[in-house]
Amino acid sequence: MTRSARLAGIGSFLPSCLVPNAQLAARMDTSDEWIRTRTGIRQRYFAEPGTTTSDLAAEAGARAMKSAGLAEVDAVVLATTTPDRPCPATAPVVAAKLGLAGRPAFDVQAVCTGFVYALATACGLLAMGCVDTVLVIGAETFSTILNPADRATSVIFGDGAGAMVLRSGQTAGNGAVGNGAVGPFDLGSDGTGQDLITVRAGGAEQRRSGSAPAPGDEYFSMAGREVFRQAVEHMAQSARAVLGQVGWQAGDVDWLACHQANLRILVRLADVLGIPEARVLANIAEVGNTSAASIPLAIDQAYRAGRFKAGDRLLLSAFGGGLTWGSTVLTWPDLTHP
Repeated sequence: MTRSARLAGIGSFLPSCLVPNAQLAARMDTSDEWIRTRTGIRQRYFAEPGTTTSDLAAEAGARAMKSAGLAEVDAVVLATTTPDRPCPATAPVVAAKLGLAGRPAFDVQAVCTGFVYALATACGLLAMGCVDTVLVIGAETFSTILNPADRATSVIFGDGAGAMVLRSGQTAGNGAVGNGAVGPFDLGSDGTGQDLITVRAGGAEQRRSGSAPAPGDEYFSMAGREVFRQAVEHMAQSARAVLGQVGWQAGDVDWLACHQANLRILVRLADVLGIPEARVLANIAEVGNTSAASIPLAIDQAYRAGRFKAGDRLLLSAFGGGLTWGSTVLTWPDLTHP
């Protein structure tokens, strides 16, 4: 028998500032119809002034810990592209807000693939016996890095947070055996594509260039068409790889829970994998693309809507800046329904 990771609790949090498409259309060259037909998004949520990524993360983390019936955990892993500060990491701040000062806490930065990378990291900590419980959070205030005049990005992203508590368990093999089991994983990256999803200014590269950043370089940018192509390609390959590791076929997957980047990407990925669209978790219409928060947020909302039963097989897959991609599987546990 070897140590494995099991899902013990889940939670999510959205800020209260609802931003419908009409509000964005009123200040830029776009319309509700243009946004919906190209992205599937109707609305998103933005954090209020004074609200930080650590605030959203701490609230989602507290809800996940309550779901797990735990007052404390042994470690905190936070996936985010929008930390409170460039230095230090935000996870220790989140841990302190949760009354977990003194516990190991650190950030993982893989943009929209961040939560899958963070899950893999947490599973490694559990497998090595370093800890018995880990709080894994994906949290973003993407509204802080969006160019308000760029309709190609500003209409897509939203703010939010989602979290899972993982607990150590036992498994007889390498696969996802038994309710609540998380893993194995397939992860990958390609740094030659760093310009496809990026914030060019503010890092060592720009600061050591000897010149001021170009106008707009302080904002997030994305080459949408190429990202679409590569997202479907890499998520499909990664998903197939992890299914092969556990011996599942597409027909064995009850729910496809992938990064909520664009509704067309979700539909296309399901088609490529041979998974019926009815089995795709999709909340992008209501919350937009929440980057590292999107997978746990979508899963938590589906759970609270009563869509899962114990033993359901979930396939998780994501693609993001780096370029990065990754997939894993989760067998839904018998959680106490909220």
